[in-house]
Amino acid sequence: MNKAELVDAVAGAANLSKADAGRAVDAMVDTITKALKKGQQVSVVGFGTFSVKHRSARSGRNPRTGDTIKIAASNVPGFKAGKALKDAVN
Repeated sequence: MNKAELVDAVAGAANLSKADAGRAVDAMVDTITKALKKGQQVSVVGFGTFSVKHRSARSGRNPRTGDTIKIAASNVPGFKAGKALKDAVN
């Protein structure tokens, strides 16, 4: 499912116009993104938790040349599914 299909599904489920559903989806994504940028965690009960994970600097290999390269430390977004979501999928 891509973003357009998600907007269509939200519009149908919530009895909203596609424009309103699109703004709602965009607002949700923007809000989660801003919270993660601040280092905060976003928990949606029954769905899951979005968090920021720190990835330490490490060395890796260039697969083409075989040379060792340094990979810088970074922060990456993470998601842990909640129990209700896991149960629904299984």
